[in-house]
Amino acid sequence: MSFLIIGIVLLAYLLIATEYFTHINKAAVAIFSGTLMWVLYVCYGTDFVMTQHPQGYAGFLEQVSLPNTVAVKKYIAQNVFLPSVGKAAEIVLYLLATMTIVEILNNNGCFDFVRQLLRTHNSKKMLWTLAISTFLISANLDNLTTTVMMLSIMRQVVQGRRQRMVYGSAIVLASNYGGALTVIGNPEGLLLWNNEVVTPTVYSMMIALPTLVAWILPTWWLSLSLPERTSTAWIALPYRGDDTTLSPWQRVLMLFVGIGGLWFVPTFHNITKLNPFLGAMCVLSVLWIVNELCNHKLNNTDQMIQRPIPRVLQYGAIQMILFITGLLLLWKGVLETGLIDSLIPNDTMTYADAGLISVGACALSTVVDNFAMATCMFSLYGVSPEPHSVLLMQNGLYWILVTFAIIVGGNVLGFGSLSGLSLMKTERIHIGWYFKNVGYKVLVGGAIGALLLLAICSIKNL
Repeated sequence: MSFLIIGIVLLAYLLIATEYFTHINKAAVAIFSGTLMWVLYVCYGTDFVMTQHPQGYAGFLEQVSLPNTVAVKKYIAQNVFLPSVGKAAEIVLYLLATMTIVEILNNNGCFDFVRQLLRTHNSKKMLWTLAISTFLISANLDNLTTTVMMLSIMRQVVQGRRQRMVYGSAIVLASNYGGALTVIGNPEGLLLWNNEVVTPTVYSMMIALPTLVAWILPTWWLSLSLPERTSTAWIALPYRGDDTTLSPWQRVLMLFVGIGGLWFVPTFHNITKLNPFLGAMCVLSVLWIVNELCNHKLNNTDQMIQRPIPRVLQYGAIQMILFITGLLLLWKGVLETGLIDSLIPNDTMTYADAGLISVGACALSTVVDNFAMATCMFSLYGVSPEPHSVLLMQNGLYWILVTFAIIVGGNVLGFGSLSGLSLMKTERIHIGWYFKNVGYKVLVGGAIGALLLLAICSIKNL
């Protein structure tokens, strides 16, 4: 059974890693593998339940009078599977809230200031405007939806495909590194925070400088390949049906409610101890109310129908949610079998071990999706309270270093992240071009950033 479980995981990750070549959607692979994992778990439920939940199962049997096989399935469904679904739903619901917030803000023109800033023919100024705007937005909102939105804006302004490839690469780097700056900026950081292995403030303080270096260096390097001037097409801002009624201060208010509200989520969690997704849902509801108040003149009118719905954003968002759901179910099933606890000790880890694991995670994440690698690396170990496992304690070096390594690795070949894959599909970029022009620069910046991270951790532990 152990070999079968390992085989399912390896096959799933192989298909995820080769999506660019096989054109088999990774979301479908993740959902199927997660479902298959739990079907196998139910089939061999007696062994797993008696090993992992002996006391709980004994108490359950005292309350019901069912045949043993039916009792095991009932127990798994109520006491093992549903809690696993709940843990996955916590992350999925948070991402659903942030994606909806992005869509509301974008549809109300709250990000139109970016188009205004791009009114220039200076290629380097345009690149840094796109990069900095993307970095700041992605640090507060979901990085995939930020990438799709910024790529859409860039394509409307930049005419030459060659230059769009460079600008798009800068957007992807800014989105991925900006998302890594906070626990709410990407699914990997959210997974760490949701599992309570990091705290938002300490996480951001430790990873901020390495992330900035790893982002700025390759972006500056990319800017050197651009000509002095770029060909742009200045177009009028899109008409949404609300341009005559929604004033600039109303758009600023909505932007403040959406992004400012998400910054309050960690404080909400610390005060109430409720899951962060509830805070994100609260922010969404408030923004929704503000949106309807600002657009009250358009409600129930034909103008509301004229609003463009970003189908690409919705399609990508749905795929992302299904992909994350499938992976979380897969690894929760693996953890419930007890296989990882029996194979990997959770109480010993040296700095050399953490470094080797990080290098391996970086190498694998060049071809395997970032979140897929994150769920794997984070599932191998749990938070350890033991003094000799200081690297695995809350805010320990292992969690931060592996996260940083995975983010760097995902940017080396482009398709290691959903943001990069979106760019490669949109602009039809080949892997060879991406690595030659972007990938090796990412490795240099990532290596310097990793050294800074190790230095920061050493100072912190003194």
